[in-house]
Amino acid sequence: MKYSLALAAAMAASASAFDVPSLTPANYDELTGGKTVFLKFFAPWCGHCKSMASDWEKLAEEWSGNNIGFVGEVDCTDEAAKPLCDENGVQGFPMLKYGDPAALDDYQGGRSYDDLAAFAKENLKPMCGLGNIDLCDDEKKALIESLLAMSKDDLEKSVETETLKIVAAEEDFQNELQKLQDTYEELLKTKEATEAEVKAGGLGLMKAVLAKKASGSDEL
Repeated sequence: MKYSLALAAAMAASASAFDVPSLTPANYDELTGGKTVFLKFFAPWCGHCKSMASDWEKLAEEWSGNNIGFVGEVDCTDEAAKPLCDENGVQGFPMLKYGDPAALDDYQGGRSYDDLAAFAKENLKPMCGLGNIDLCDDEKKALIESLLAMSKDDLEKSVETETLKIVAAEEDFQNELQKLQDTYEELLKTKEATEAEVKAGGLGLMKAVLAKKASGSDEL
């Protein structure tokens, strides 16, 4: 009986699970065009991905059919979807990104349902972009016009140049971080060596004798 109830509960849960829109290059523009998106890049074997799956399904269902915001996911183990993961620099899972479908930003917030829902409510709204130029200020409009006037080759070179700046900044950060780690380890070794030397020199006995004298006795 217990087995039957457990099986029924599992089947009910499975039946009620929402199918999160799954993106590939073939349907990306159709599903995300003109919207502000919140996407999960994942791998089915990823433990953290599994733990947040139900919350992501709930969030996607709430935004299903919305004319402004879109919540979806990209399975980076799917060969058909992998180009999207490569284009967006996905290296770990899950990786959450949001914003203009053509220029996603990294999500840095919490992974609980409440965190995700609050972020979506605040950020999945019309924003300046190629699909919503009327929402751009004069500066952004001028930038878009100048970019549209550039040739494809020049744009590719500009994108590569700016991307390399980010790569260089990350490399500098990692190098400096390693220096800090090396310094930390050296300082830790020095501290531990000093502590060991002091203790070996009789600090414990000093404290014991001091305690005895404090009690008013000089005798053993």
